[in-house]
Amino acid sequence: MHYELSTMNYKNKHINPAAKQQFSRRRKLTVEEYVQGIRAGNRVILSRAITLIESTRTDHHEQAQAIIAACLPHAGAAVRVGVTGTPGVGKSTFIEAIGKHVTDAGHRIAVLAIDPTSQVTRGSILGDKTRMAMLATNENAFIRPSPAGDSLGGVARKTREAIVLCEAAGYDVVLVETVGVGQSETAVHSMVDFFLLLLLPGAGDELQGIKRGIVEMADLIAVNKADKDKLKLAQQARREYKNALHLYPPKLSGWTPEVMTCSALEGTGITEIWTNIQQYKTAMQQSDFWTINRQQQAKFWLYESIKNDLSNSFFTHKKIKEKLSNVEADVAAGKLSPFKGAEELMKLFFSGKMSR
Repeated sequence: MHYELSTMNYKNKHINPAAKQQFSRRRKLTVEEYVQGIRAGNRVILSRAITLIESTRTDHHEQAQAIIAACLPHAGAAVRVGVTGTPGVGKSTFIEAIGKHVTDAGHRIAVLAIDPTSQVTRGSILGDKTRMAMLATNENAFIRPSPAGDSLGGVARKTREAIVLCEAAGYDVVLVETVGVGQSETAVHSMVDFFLLLLLPGAGDELQGIKRGIVEMADLIAVNKADKDKLKLAQQARREYKNALHLYPPKLSGWTPEVMTCSALEGTGITEIWTNIQQYKTAMQQSDFWTINRQQQAKFWLYESIKNDLSNSFFTHKKIKEKLSNVEADVAAGKLSPFKGAEELMKLFFSGKMSR
């Protein structure tokens, strides 16, 4: 039976669906089979394609880029939403609540959740599927946790490419969940259409602790956990955040961000938040900002990719690896300035000759 399965095409309708999924995990697929599976909405094949994107192997990289190129003409129709907030604000519970709402309304949602990577063990928890148990079993939802790694302040470098694959698979809502409030938000903001900031009840000192740049990027601020004994605190926080927004300059989009309250646990305020996202999409498409913003984002990631690829090539260069520790030691000992050290290494990288 194993031999027969290994020689069959995964699209054979006579194969048991469970066996078909198990089979598609094992057999090496061609680019065409990946693209066909993605376009057919096969979540197993979509997951495998994203794994290829995240892989550092050269052969995987080449195949992944071919898959992305084939899927690109079928992408771009989804609304891309970034969701951020401090740890403990309830991002996963909120995403599950809004995911249920949009799927009930007939949409298909993909959640790309960035999990923190340990700086000690280099591992990550990847526990978003356990925190979104109901959404994980929804046939109109796809949840993909990815390790944050070191790139772009914790945002997985390949998330933007994963968005393309999810859109080609027919998901018309894509949510990108970030690690927390920090540098990663800048990267997420550069790959989504709508940026949602979740906050906890009780402004005051908390308002002062939020980075100005994060608030400026937000298209909507939602005070979560507005329920039970925290309801009054949430309403007070909403008023304070709303007053604070008047101190910020107008957004380039011309959009005026709302401040709302919600309870992801009880499901209140979720409808209003989704309505606000749809209103934003309509307004931005009418003003052409939607298209212009996506074009600017594509340019940003072009240059970001160039910088990342140059950096990887530099540090994996044989002669650089041989010389780097010596230059580093000289810089640390004060024998060589950091700028001169960098200059000499760059000359070595580009010319293969050392000027020292």
